[in-house]
Amino acid sequence: MTAVDLPAAPRVLIAEADPWPRDLLKQVLLSVRCDAQLEICADGHEALELLNEQAFDLVIADWELPGVDGLSLLRGLRQKKRNPPLPFILVGARNDVASVREILPLHPTAYLTKPLSMESLTQRLQDLLLDAGQAVSCEVPALGPGMSLEKFLEHRRGESDGAPLMADVQMAVNRSLNPGDLDLKALEQDVRTDPQITAVLIAAANSAAQHHGSGVQTLAQALQRLGVAQSMNLILGLTLKRSARLSDAALGDYAERYWDLSLHTAEYGYSLARLLDLDPERCYCAGLLHRLGDLALLRCLQEWLSAGGELDDELIGESLHALGASFGSALRTRWRLPLELRELIAAVYQLGGGVYSREALVMNLAAQLARLTPHEGVEDIAKGRTARLLKVGLPELVRLRKN
Repeated sequence: MTAVDLPAAPRVLIAEADPWPRDLLKQVLLSVRCDAQLEICADGHEALELLNEQAFDLVIADWELPGVDGLSLLRGLRQKKRNPPLPFILVGARNDVASVREILPLHPTAYLTKPLSMESLTQRLQDLLLDAGQAVSCEVPALGPGMSLEKFLEHRRGESDGAPLMADVQMAVNRSLNPGDLDLKALEQDVRTDPQITAVLIAAANSAAQHHGSGVQTLAQALQRLGVAQSMNLILGLTLKRSARLSDAALGDYAERYWDLSLHTAEYGYSLARLLDLDPERCYCAGLLHRLGDLALLRCLQEWLSAGGELDDELIGESLHALGASFGSALRTRWRLPLELRELIAAVYQLGGGVYSREALVMNLAAQLARLTPHEGVEDIAKGRTARLLKVGLPELVRLRKN
């Protein structure tokens, strides 16, 4: 059944302060009703204004909203005595008896506790927005009149969803179906080679909602802070997004090359850091993420193709050369990746003036090794400035190449 066979597209308000749960709610909802008309806000006062100005078919709100909390929004709506009551899903971290007693008299459609269960959320949304046996599919929106590739990419740079998924995350997805088998170490091994998952989990772990402790700079630290359930929900949310996998063969080939370079840089960074008694996980992470922008750009080129645009190998290469670096910078800034991690990523490309940390030198040297072809030796690298500053000689570099 298609969207035209369904009732009018539902209008839905999502009010959630934390950007990562907010994005997850959006993706799950769109996976159920891709035609839904969404209003999304991060503040209770804005949510209240929207509720006073517009009619909605469903509200999803976090209890801990700043300004006006979700429970107050629900209370205000119930005082209006609308018949039938407006469906309202309240989301919160509280699961004690007193909190539940406070909620029940206001008759929420559902109260879902964090970390959210995607299965429960999806089922609730299907019950509310679809009749039994119904499904909805939507065409990819066509490009607007006069839209050029340059304009499209400039627009997408500020709001892209990041890189496509590169690693096979099916093992992690399968584990999520058997929660008893989930553990942080196994999950880390399943996803540690994927730049997109690594970046998103680090960004989520450093969000305002996770405001305790020092900044998170590695995948292991992010998993520890978020926990298995929340991490798995974020990963599953990424799989729901459009162009999560590249379907065009040429774009896929480019992505594999950048991913391979990222992995080699990460592995060299890890090995060098261990050799020099530095932080190997942080160096691995910096190497893995240094081509995030190029991968994100390739994903946007897939969106361009899916929307009816034309593309050839020359345009792909020109776009990557012109915008790959700026896509990466925009993503790292928008996702608020820690400055220290961003500095290590920058060192992969070049060393600036002044004093360098030893880890920055490690990443620069790792990149030099990763860029070598199989037939090139390491003699010139051993003579170079970075290797000399680190006091890493030719024998160590030769051993690294062999491992």
